[in-house]
Amino acid sequence: MITRKELLTLGHYPGYSVTEVLGYVKGSTVQTKNIGRDIGAGFKSLVGGEIKGYSQMMESARKLATERLLKEADELGADAVLAFRIQTSGVMAGAAEIIAYGTAVKLEKDV
Repeated sequence: MITRKELLTLGHYPGYSVTEVLGYVKGSTVQTKNIGRDIGAGFKSLVGGEIKGYSQMMESARKLATERLLKEADELGADAVLAFRIQTSGVMAGAAEIIAYGTAVKLEKDV
């Protein structure tokens, strides 16, 4: 028995069979930079290295998109999301969309 919703990048769940494909699920968010991060990033680009403000912003955005995907999968009654992916794209100057997506499924333990 699966006790929590699972996210797998695999197209199958080892030890389980897919009994029903519930469909495509996704969660997304659009994040923008702020002037404080832009100033810090400008200075960092002179010396190199990680831009921690942007890294934190993107980590937070990935988490939010994944939470939204899981909510959608839960509303369908899914046991798991297979073929899980996260993708980022620029939507306008200074803004990026983060989308998490996959296939919601019902599972049954193999015997």
